[in-house]
Amino acid sequence: MSKAESQFDFNDRYGVRNQRAWVPYALSFLLIGGGWLIWAALHHAEPDISSSLVAFDNTDPRNTEIRFIVTRRDPSAPATCILAARDFDKVIVGQIVDHIPASKGAIERTVTIPSRADAVNAGITTCYLD
Repeated sequence: MSKAESQFDFNDRYGVRNQRAWVPYALSFLLIGGGWLIWAALHHAEPDISSSLVAFDNTDPRNTEIRFIVTRRDPSAPATCILAARDFDKVIVGQIVDHIPASKGAIERTVTIPSRADAVNAGITTCYLD
């Protein structure tokens, strides 16, 4: 038997490839995707601005009082928060834009939201830096 006949392989002849050809692609995807996931988690763990609702008081349903805390990473930047009062059907019946001046540390605010109908709750819609 010649040397060429002893090295004959049907896998070579019919184009059958290695079963683990996907491993380098999976590892590169894992490294790139894992790196991006770690970066995104660390970047969004401390946002530029965050707000939290402390309490709301609707003893007068047409003038709901809301107390909230705003924390900024850069205390020298002014912020704007949009606050909303909602009725029983979750329809916004009052909305106000609260401009927050630059200040050090977390700031606690108390604001009254006038509404066109009786409000049952209030909340922070969004806060952003100016």
